[in-house]
Amino acid sequence: MRVDFYQLNRDSAEAVLPLIAERTLAAGERLLAVSGDNAQLARLAQGLWERGGGAFLANGFAGSAHDPRQPILLSDRAEAANGAAYLALADGVWRDEAASFARVFLLFGAETIEAARRQWRALDAVDGAERHYWEQGEGGKWEQRA
Repeated sequence: MRVDFYQLNRDSAEAVLPLIAERTLAAGERLLAVSGDNAQLARLAQGLWERGGGAFLANGFAGSAHDPRQPILLSDRAEAANGAAYLALADGVWRDEAASFARVFLLFGAETIEAARRQWRALDAVDGAERHYWEQGEGGKWEQRA
């Protein structure tokens, strides 16, 4: 399992998720985006549908008969009804179910930074866990930190 920690210093999860989703789909994978905040899920969906230049990233909310067909599924639980191997934890809250995904994106801000640090340390003890830390540098470009 690969876990990418994205520290949101400048942009919101709603701005970052479409970038992650775009790359996920380009890699031929499906994405499950999770948040315990229904208002945030609605904002995430809006951001995916309004992906610049007239383009959009098709997505849907979990709980319908169309879940298995959704390339990007939005949910309040880490259950991949769309068969996703990639999981985005948009609310910055780690869920134990994340361990069943091939790749996890933990998007966290100032309010969840301590929990993210604890999770980083906890993954040190997990066999096969590969951790990467990303932070926005000058100009908004994402840079991997050691």
